[in-house]
Amino acid sequence: MSLSLLVSSQGINHFAQLAAQRDMAANSRVFDNIIENRAAVMQASANVVARDFGFRSAYAVGDRATLASALDSLAARTGSRVAMVIGLDGSIVTSSNAPAIDGSAVFATLEDQQSRGVIDLGGQLGLAVAAPIEMPDLAGWLLVAQPMSRADMTKLSKLSAVAIEASVTTANRLPAALSGIPSGTIVEVDLAGETVLARISPLPSMQTAVAPRLILTHSLADAMAGYAWLKLLLLFIALVGLAVAGWLAVKLSARVTRPLSALTDAVRRFGSGEVIRVAVAGDDEIAALASNFNSMVDAIDERERQITHVALHDSLTGLPNRRFFIEKLDRAIDTQSDERRNLIAFIDLDDFKLINDTLGHPTGDELLRIVSQRLQAAMPEAELARFGGDEFGILLQGLNAEANLARIAQLLSKTLTGEILIGEQAVALSASFGIAVGPADGADRETLLKNADLALYQAKNDGKGAYHFFEAALDEEARRRRKLEVDLRSAIREGQFEVYFQPLYSVAEQQIKGFEALLRWNHPVQGMVSPADFIPLAEDSGLIVPIGEWVLRETCRIAATWPNSMMVAVNVSPKQFASPGLKQTVIQALSASGLPAERLELEITESIFIGNVKRTLETLHSLRALGIRIALDDFGTGYSSLSYLRSFPFDKLKIDQSFVRGLETEASGFAIIRAIITLAHALGIEALAEGVEELTQLDVLQREGCDLVQGYLVNRPVPAAAVHELIQRFGVEIQGQRFAGSVA
Repeated sequence: MSLSLLVSSQGINHFAQLAAQRDMAANSRVFDNIIENRAAVMQASANVVARDFGFRSAYAVGDRATLASALDSLAARTGSRVAMVIGLDGSIVTSSNAPAIDGSAVFATLEDQQSRGVIDLGGQLGLAVAAPIEMPDLAGWLLVAQPMSRADMTKLSKLSAVAIEASVTTANRLPAALSGIPSGTIVEVDLAGETVLARISPLPSMQTAVAPRLILTHSLADAMAGYAWLKLLLLFIALVGLAVAGWLAVKLSARVTRPLSALTDAVRRFGSGEVIRVAVAGDDEIAALASNFNSMVDAIDERERQITHVALHDSLTGLPNRRFFIEKLDRAIDTQSDERRNLIAFIDLDDFKLINDTLGHPTGDELLRIVSQRLQAAMPEAELARFGGDEFGILLQGLNAEANLARIAQLLSKTLTGEILIGEQAVALSASFGIAVGPADGADRETLLKNADLALYQAKNDGKGAYHFFEAALDEEARRRRKLEVDLRSAIREGQFEVYFQPLYSVAEQQIKGFEALLRWNHPVQGMVSPADFIPLAEDSGLIVPIGEWVLRETCRIAATWPNSMMVAVNVSPKQFASPGLKQTVIQALSASGLPAERLELEITESIFIGNVKRTLETLHSLRALGIRIALDDFGTGYSSLSYLRSFPFDKLKIDQSFVRGLETEASGFAIIRAIITLAHALGIEALAEGVEELTQLDVLQREGCDLVQGYLVNRPVPAAAVHELIQRFGVEIQGQRFAGSVA
């Protein structure tokens, strides 16, 4: 038993010493983490201040008072003793009550990219971090330091699981008993008459002459005292099995608890956003769990990279998207000047919707890919982006004052013009684009983007394949359009619109057969606004739908008061025709006014067929089923008018006024008019000629058999109140006298 007790006692002593060494090693890593975490907190605070716009502005203009105030605030907030700014020229601005520091020694480590470490704070060592001051290039460093006094180290020691004393000193000030200890190892030494476990580890330095060392000591007597109770227990009960069980329990704890604690800590840190992995040792369940955790971290990290790429790039072309383009533009604007100009081009492909609708979306997608490849090949130095749909953006940075902007625009035009073969289908490519150049066209992102968009709008108005540079007049025109749009919305609410009526005259019967409703805007300030000014704006803004509904209801109400033989024609815009409530609006207008459906004629243009032709035909047939007449307006101006005549039996063809004017100036005018009238009669459709202003035009149309005419020769459009008088005058005076009631 005595031998067993002796062996057990020696074993306990040996194990206690090993356990103390392990605890010492574990808590050494705790100290390293505590110091690293403190440095990370200081680094985060320093980075926030170094990136602050006001701080960088004060530093840029040399406002030392503002810098000193900011440094005092930073030092107070982080509990630091020292906060300073070190310039590239070696100059130093420090917080109040800061000790003298050798800036040149710190400068050398900063140039070596050393951003954390220990420095000498006037004879006392302290933990320091440095944050670069970038505007956007490196202009200096912001340095924050906290003392590592004995009191501070004592506070840190209390965070340890065992009683460890910690201190920081330099290599040349180490006690003689510790000077020979290899770095990072735990040894047993006699220090001040006491046996302790000691560990010396180097700390990073931010001064070339300072070699800091972290000293950790742990009393061996204190470590052994914790096992005295076991000796007493063994002495009294002499149970070797208890000692063996205790040893097995501690061993099991070392194999299970620590790996689980490490894994728990890794999960916590990963949950806070840190990408971390754990060491995998052994082949048990805990090792398998650690391996699966590492696999999960790798998979999530890869998915995050993919999500980031998808969020910043267009999936179809692989180009950056609008968000990424804006980020690049912001960085470019920070450095732009009269000698470093930024050119922005907004590109819009011509007739892309038509290509999609007629040739299919796969062809449209392939066209977009080809366009992106052409742009990348033609302008490899440019930042390209796809904004969505058929819109692209280009950013050229650093253009000097002598750069030939016209040549750049011509290169873009050449790149985006021509015929492209997609499969076996030849596609005509053209694009409109607008260009703005900063800083002349905008010193900030919003202005530059807005002006490029205005230039694109003007280019699209100029026609296909056009480009336009921004001009100040475009901004003024845009403001005028915005003001007009605001007034247009007020006009709807305040009832500023009026319906005028232009007579439709039967050539054969020599009498008025009906009227076409024409919208007029009586602006309270500007007076009568031309439809050419506000109708396109109403189309672009979508206001044409409520305006068109009002015109339809008002026209039916007025026409219901006319003689029963008089019909009325109302134009329906493509957007109004595409709205789902068109049929219901027509039914309500007829019902509320009491106007018979056969007296209402809806005029449409062939542009309504671009898109969903099947749905368009269904809508037309449903309107025809109500008894309403359907007229095809501006016939002959589209490339597919004949195909629409085969798809739907229209009641009337309106010959565009450009052909009527051509009767006097073009030799082919007669042939075109004759062909349209002959075609209409062959299909049983009435033919109406618009824009008739001369008797010679009327004579030709009468000889060719045109059914109806409309124009200033017959009468100008009149208000609703004048329609009855016009009907009466024509009806009385027209007998035997051509256009006796005409005001032309």
